Amino acid sequence: MFLFPNPLVNAVAALIPLAVGFVWYHPKTFAPAWMAASGTTEEKMRGSNMAIIFATVYFFSFIMSFTIDYLVIHQLSLFSIMAADSNHVMDAGSEAAKNYASIMEKYGSDFRTFKHGTFHGAMCGITFALPVLGITAMFERKSAKYILIHAGYWVVSMALMGGVICAWT
Repeated sequence: MFLFPNPLVNAVAALIPLAVGFVWYHPKTFAPAWMAASGTTEEKMRGSNMAIIFATVYFFSFIMSFTIDYLVIHQLSLFSIMAADSNHVMDAGSEAAKNYASIMEKYGSDFRTFKHGTFHGAMCGITFALPVLGITAMFERKSAKYILIHAGYWVVSMALMGGVICAWT
């Protein structure tokens, strides 16, 4: 069990929004509704550099995965609390390190399942992504359909990211 977020897990989890986006915004799923709601046309889409778009999505998703770590793995919060101890939890043999090891031995694997991570990831999508998208869309004068299409994408993406991170880290 890792004490800190695992960059390999974060790198894999960052692929999830790309995979979900491939299905979510496919012409046989939500692409036609999204294009209509956003005012995008196929002609506008043709001029895009998809390599830059995919690389940017991956980069932002990678950053996001580190926040999701702390939302789905409760043991990381324990480390954050104990790291402020003057004896430093990282100092082998210190009282803080002994207390941390004892707590982790007893509770370290609690709530470390795909299901648990998926729940918290979905809640992150609902309580963070939906409001941010909704606020932005209101100022852009976009429809409820536009908001729900994008928010749905992020709820599903964050749920899967949370599940992978929680189960694998």
